[in-house]
Amino acid sequence: MDFATNRLQAGQAFRVLTIVNQCTKECSILDLDIPLTGNRVVSSLNEISKHRPLTKSITLDNGSEFAGEALDT
Repeated sequence: MDFATNRLQAGQAFRVLTIVNQCTKECSILDLDIPLTGNRVVSSLNEISKHRPLTKSITLDNGSEFAGEALDT
């Protein structure tokens, strides 16, 4: 799970949340928003869980974007 960041031609930044299964290399979700909050990440994980069980662990880069109450809960 990680973020990609880019800017629109007008200069506004946007982020894309990517969640990829490391074993199968399947991309479970791409979620784009301005801004992409911790609550939105939780919502994306909940959406994935409707279609398949979530893994027991998630690999993160421990960046500041994953720090927050929404993800801790």
